[in-house]
Amino acid sequence: MKKLKDISEKISYTKYQMLNNKYQKNMKTSNLIIDPKQETKKIIEFLQETFKKTGKKNAVIGWSGGIDSTVSLQLLTKSIGPQNICVYHLPYTKSYWEEFSELTKTLQIPKPKRRKVTIKSLVDEIANSTGATEKNRLGNIMARVRMIILFDQAKKENALVCGTENRTEHLLGYFTRYGDVASDFEPISHLFKTQVYQLANYLQIDKNIMKRTPSADLWEGQTDEGEFGFTYQEADEVLYRHIDNLVEIKQIEKEGFIHAKNIIERYKQNKFKQEAPYVLY
Repeated sequence: MKKLKDISEKISYTKYQMLNNKYQKNMKTSNLIIDPKQETKKIIEFLQETFKKTGKKNAVIGWSGGIDSTVSLQLLTKSIGPQNICVYHLPYTKSYWEEFSELTKTLQIPKPKRRKVTIKSLVDEIANSTGATEKNRLGNIMARVRMIILFDQAKKENALVCGTENRTEHLLGYFTRYGDVASDFEPISHLFKTQVYQLANYLQIDKNIMKRTPSADLWEGQTDEGEFGFTYQEADEVLYRHIDNLVEIKQIEKEGFIHAKNIIERYKQNKFKQEAPYVLY
């Protein structure tokens, strides 16, 4: 199997599978297990109430090819109907156009509202102007260019922008400020990544999307877990124990979560991103 790059670039798919198998045992009795039917109902009610409260009827959403945007899109479709949704596929280089076309067709999104905009020329122009050659800076530009397009089109369509962030990403600070985290509402930001997968399974999301290694596609071979150096499975269990239940790191490590310290350190280092901007009251 293809290696997941970056731990800094060295966690293999085999090790990834071993870690997932190990933590799957914990999931069997974990409080991270949700009732997907009830969760779907709750999210749909939240979305419908959001549109009622704002007086808006339309939504704009960016679809990346991953599990989060696919689940968010499906929930949105169930909430306000496909005729009220504009879906954008905004690739830099890597595109999932065939899957995008098939998915939006299956969800009965009107053809004029299924749109692809390649952002490479826009991103490269900004990067060349500012000298942004580092991977992370380039990735941030990509995320912010996508945000510009989505909010511009939302203005055009008199629509709200649907976010696709999950709770794990938010707690780990794995987002670009004023980029992929920018939205008018968030359907799944209260769910850990492993809970999103549970919801996806219930919603019968395409298996190819379910199996795809989580990646922001910021550069060739880039993966979320490769950058972290640990799996989403372990991150969710550790974050849930430490943040929601105030369990000490040493105790979590004793339960077999060997990256607990790194996970919590990342959470603490990036906590400022959840609180910015800082203001004087």
